[in-house]
Amino acid sequence: MRSYLSSAAICALMLGAVLAVAAQLPKAVAERKTTFDSAEKLGEAVFNDTNLSLNRTMACATCHTPDFAFTDPRETSVGRAVSLGDDGVSLGIRNAPTAMYARFSPTFQKTEDGKYVGGQFLDGRRPDLEGQAGDPELNPVEMEMPDKATVVARLKENPDYANAFALLYGVDLTGDADAAYHAMTEAVAAFERTTEFAPFDSKYDRHLKGEAKFTDQEELGRLLFFSQQFTNCNMCHQLQAQGGMAEETFTNYQYHNIGVPKNEAVRTANGSAPSLVDNGLLENPAVDDPAEAGKFKVPTLRNVAVTGPYMHNGVFKNLRTVVLFYDKYNSKRADRQINPETGKPWAPPEVPGTLSMTELEHGPGLKDDRIDALVAFLKTLTDKRYEPLLDQ
Repeated sequence: MRSYLSSAAICALMLGAVLAVAAQLPKAVAERKTTFDSAEKLGEAVFNDTNLSLNRTMACATCHTPDFAFTDPRETSVGRAVSLGDDGVSLGIRNAPTAMYARFSPTFQKTEDGKYVGGQFLDGRRPDLEGQAGDPELNPVEMEMPDKATVVARLKENPDYANAFALLYGVDLTGDADAAYHAMTEAVAAFERTTEFAPFDSKYDRHLKGEAKFTDQEELGRLLFFSQQFTNCNMCHQLQAQGGMAEETFTNYQYHNIGVPKNEAVRTANGSAPSLVDNGLLENPAVDDPAEAGKFKVPTLRNVAVTGPYMHNGVFKNLRTVVLFYDKYNSKRADRQINPETGKPWAPPEVPGTLSMTELEHGPGLKDDRIDALVAFLKTLTDKRYEPLLDQ
């Protein structure tokens, strides 16, 4: 004889099962929160995760290492001029810029006076941090992942990620790959907007607060830098209307061609055609005006003394060389026409014809003591965490 449960008994059993499952939820949620309880923490984990590259050897932090002011400290056959890819062989054509203070760059746009400003990457090809965070994973000479779905599949391997993306973004890693990928870029961008990337605690900042005192040489460099008469530095490397203001990012985020020569060593090492040139802003899909060829976004000077080599292609090793390179446009001295790193005349611009001569030829040539003073001032822009690197 069959035994049947009453509808009330069935309901009771179902309720008991639901309650049993529910009893486990608070613990599960608590465990998720102790791992990644904010978008910033999730983004930090993703930023440092080498599993998101094809061969599981490379993370965002590989080329933007926190201990080196978020630049790439790895040596290659061409020094640190460009970065090595996930395959251990590929070399890029551009130097990895610091990720510090990147959050202050405005969305890529063309201003009313016809100038391009802002964006991410040296050519502004992504409008914001979220856009930038999604590129390296899919770059064939960087992290080399074939598509977004493959990246999301790697994220899904980590149960903590699955929990965190569901909790923080309402995204299922087994669902829409585009939505999950976008959530990943939002998390990385959230991390990059933290104070770890923008502490504003350099000697310069402490000086403004009365917590540090400049040497006479540093003070001379400061005066020269912000001068409207004796240098052209602040024409591009000052954002705020008045020099010496707090939280100055030392870039106006515009684009200029300053006549940087081709890095022949990099071109040889990465197998690029000798005739190939980097057209900078003109490589941006949103730009089609040949007059923008060879222009690159003005970089921040914060931590510049510890983030060499310099220029978009890492062609100069030393900060003093960079200052001398600018001075060559105005100085009548014969030695100013010689690159101190090669002992030869400065090589011609990689992209001639679009140089920002109005800015480059502003101001007189500088004597050696003023060159040294500018370098000394630029060193004061080093955030406190990285000041020990100045002695290396």
